[in-house]
Amino acid sequence: MSTTTLDRLRELLEPVVSTVGVDLEDLSLTPAGKRRVLRVMVAADGGVDLDKVAEVSRAVSDVLDPSDVLGSLPYQLEVTTPGVDRPLTLERHWRRAADRLVQVHLHDGGTVTGRIGASDADGVELDVEGKPRRLTYDEVAKAVVQVEFNRKSADPAADAEDDEDTGVEDDIDHDDDNDNDDTMDEEA
Repeated sequence: MSTTTLDRLRELLEPVVSTVGVDLEDLSLTPAGKRRVLRVMVAADGGVDLDKVAEVSRAVSDVLDPSDVLGSLPYQLEVTTPGVDRPLTLERHWRRAADRLVQVHLHDGGTVTGRIGASDADGVELDVEGKPRRLTYDEVAKAVVQVEFNRKSADPAADAEDDEDTGVEDDIDHDDDNDNDDTMDEEA
């Protein structure tokens, strides 16, 4: 059985990124002139900040540089995280997207849009227009998180605070001393 370069890279890098505390989500190796670009996509519960990306980059370089897995051609390493349009394919993807709105295309041809609740090894609970709906992963053909602008949270008080903290009031000249046109009429 032949192994591809990406298979060898995955085998080499998966334990390395795991020791840094992230999951290896994807790898790609693309030609770019006289070199190649190796993209290492990582994710973790709670997200991945820039310090963690730098840590992953150092760890991957430390393992790749002495290895022969990429041959003699130079490479450029890019460490990144999945974008919002990344399909949810594993239980950890669903767990990390908890409380997000998702559109699910089912194998039976149907489509469901709902908010992600609890997930486990077998499936996920969605809130579909206020009603719970359980889906097994076997039912899901494709699932993608939906982008929500100005999403209201479950806490209306927090939303009210956000609405008040727009900075608009700072730009308005308040006239609190009641010296308006009515007072001018009284003087006349």
